[in-house]
Amino acid sequence: MRALLAILLVLLLLAGGAWLIAGRADGPVIDIKQPTKLVGQSSALDVAVTAPRGNLTRLDVVVEQNGQQYPLFSMATPPAQGGATIKQEAENVVRVTGQVGRANVKDLRGGPAKIIVSAERPVFFGLRRAASQATHDVLVQLMPPRVSVVSMHHFVNHGGSEMVVYRVTPPDSESGVRVGDVKYPGYPASGAGITGADPSLKVAFFALLWDQDLNAPISLYARDDAGNEARASFEYRVFPKPFKKSNIEITDKFLERVVPEILQHAPDLKVEDPSNLVSSFLAINGTLRRENAATIGTLAKKTAPGILWEGPFTQLYNSQVESSFADQRTYFYNGKEIDRQVHLGFDLAVTANVPIKAANRGTVVLADWLGIYGNTVVVDHGMGLQSLYSHLSSIDVKPGDKVDTTTVVGRSGMTGLAGGDHLHFTVLLDGHPVTPVDWWSQQWIEDRITRKLREAGAPASTAAPATP
Repeated sequence: MRALLAILLVLLLLAGGAWLIAGRADGPVIDIKQPTKLVGQSSALDVAVTAPRGNLTRLDVVVEQNGQQYPLFSMATPPAQGGATIKQEAENVVRVTGQVGRANVKDLRGGPAKIIVSAERPVFFGLRRAASQATHDVLVQLMPPRVSVVSMHHFVNHGGSEMVVYRVTPPDSESGVRVGDVKYPGYPASGAGITGADPSLKVAFFALLWDQDLNAPISLYARDDAGNEARASFEYRVFPKPFKKSNIEITDKFLERVVPEILQHAPDLKVEDPSNLVSSFLAINGTLRRENAATIGTLAKKTAPGILWEGPFTQLYNSQVESSFADQRTYFYNGKEIDRQVHLGFDLAVTANVPIKAANRGTVVLADWLGIYGNTVVVDHGMGLQSLYSHLSSIDVKPGDKVDTTTVVGRSGMTGLAGGDHLHFTVLLDGHPVTPVDWWSQQWIEDRITRKLREAGAPASTAAPATP
């Protein structure tokens, strides 16, 4: 009997010790990812909580200001419509995402506040709870930035470019031009040659893309770090431009020449049967074309914050236009329509293997094989403006090289989806193809760019800086 009592006593002592130890267990790990510093009208809320198997018995998120707490999320109550939501992100991690700001907490005022997250997890077979709490200081900032236009007379062709000079405060706000759902960032006006320009003065190039509606709204926008947004309209006129349509007959000889080489350079492109040249061509002309466009779009992040070019861009000397910008192409094989795509550049031809010179001053950001474009060079001209040279037989530059109109970037060829020896040339604005015709024109440069910079304070001789 005494032995049994001793065993029971030991078990009770062990259980009590385990109970005490469980009470000292670490609570869930809380990581308040957003907001970081500021809360505005509607700022992102992002909280990650780590616990074994993501098992939580309590999770509450509140914002506290002046001694008052306002709930943002609670596991104890169903999420309100449009409120924060929770999901299992990984085996041991749950994520709460939503919004915090005046939009969902009406009593918030400008000034200091805290994000407070409280969480519990079960321990000791669910009989006890291990709790933790995290707080994060933020500043509530509810006044939106201010943005206003400075330049006058804005005219944009369908598929073409334009420029606006504007002012934004605070100067470090994200700002630029929004055309439909496409944003074009602004850059410090000092980078466009406006000497002595204060930080609030900005310059933005923008475009009405070939596939956007002529009535797409165009406005200035600004967004501060707290997520507060402002917009301002400005006067502009849009001019329609006709785009050509053409039919292209695909031959077996063409397929045999281009498809195997392109597939060799695109090992990740999925095709059902590489020996089926027609279906492989369709994958190249569709899927690979879109992937290449995405790659080109990423190059916009490598742009310089100031203007590198000088004067009008140069068209390939003595070249003939074989195909123009936004040509609506229908592809036929054995007389049957098989595909439709849009040609976003100019095809310029002279003779075989002619030297291709840079269209203007800038810095090379790409010099490599690029899918349907074959051997390709992309030159950055600053402030989101870039030029593309493709189907080259050879490349004579490398990324980082400074170029001007005397620099040979390569020689014309028929690599990629080229039917014959020529240069495919286009201009890119923040990664989007626009017609080069504008940029080839001295008069357009004067009317759309130089005049506005001069009126905003740029000396005539430095309206377009030329230092790469």
